[in-house]
Amino acid sequence: MITFFYNKINKTSLKVNQRGFMVIEILIAISIITISVLSAMAVSQKSIQVSRQALHTTEAAFLLEEGAENARIARDNLWSNFVSINTIEQIGIYTRTVVASSVNRDSTTSDISVSGIDDPDTKLVTVTVAWPEGGTTIVKNLKFYLMNIFNE
Repeated sequence: MITFFYNKINKTSLKVNQRGFMVIEILIAISIITISVLSAMAVSQKSIQVSRQALHTTEAAFLLEEGAENARIARDNLWSNFVSINTIEQIGIYTRTVVASSVNRDSTTSDISVSGIDDPDTKLVTVTVAWPEGGTTIVKNLKFYLMNIFNE
């Protein structure tokens, strides 16, 4: 009779222990699934952010080139109008600035230098594109020289 009760108690305690292990297994499985889903969401969010930055950088490069082409066209149309070019444009989220500044030449070598004689037929054109990105402002510049090739 004692063995009968002993066997009954062992079977009952075994079932309780199995249920406890089952709950722990379910909690571990839910934790693993939750961590996997959150990781996938973080990766996709970072991917979207990086692709948006790449898009903005590409658009800014096109705006820089367009600004350079506009400066060349202004030079080709009439040098006297180009000499004082200083424009600021707002294009979507981008701000584009085109500035033509004076250039000095060395009096002995005629090379472009910081000091020297002002060259009225050469200008340094600076095209700048700026846009907000993630709480900061990104700025890209393009600098080049244009000369009065038509001697107007």
